[in-house]
Amino acid sequence: MSILRGFLDRVLLICAVVAGGLVPGFIAQYRQRLGGRLDQARLDLEPWQKLADQFHHGSLEQLIQYHLNSSDPKFQAEGAVIRSLTESVHQLQLAVDALHQNLFQQVSYLALHGDAQLAHATLSDWVPTFALSTEGVLFALVFALGLWLLFHALWQGFAFGGRRVFGRRPVVRGLRRSHL
Repeated sequence: MSILRGFLDRVLLICAVVAGGLVPGFIAQYRQRLGGRLDQARLDLEPWQKLADQFHHGSLEQLIQYHLNSSDPKFQAEGAVIRSLTESVHQLQLAVDALHQNLFQQVSYLALHGDAQLAHATLSDWVPTFALSTEGVLFALVFALGLWLLFHALWQGFAFGGRRVFGRRPVVRGLRRSHL
């Protein structure tokens, strides 16, 4: 049993270091896609901003209200579209800003707030890269250590949970073998 545990232990540790080292590259590619979405949203909003500059002293909110307050349903629909574009630019900018922090904050942001559709698109075109930066190597080691400790905790809980595992009897101190 000890040989199997030792083998699994080493394989897991190596795989975890490699997986942890690939995370920064994935985040960089995700961030690039996100930046592309932000650039496109800004381009889509630009003509509306020009109208706001020309007729509403640069205020997109006034342009939106002008459209929403119109009796013409087409103008009202345009107001909703402009508001949606403005909100998209704002949300995308917040996400881009969040992904310009340290690697550990980026990972936690993606885990809690990441766009699943964008992550899937990034993964489908992902080119695996191993980060050799100090932060990337540190993340890989911390990630591997965490998985390795989890493996050992689960192994110990499974192997010594007070019941027979793989034909072994639990260790009970103070009792002779004849009492078991």
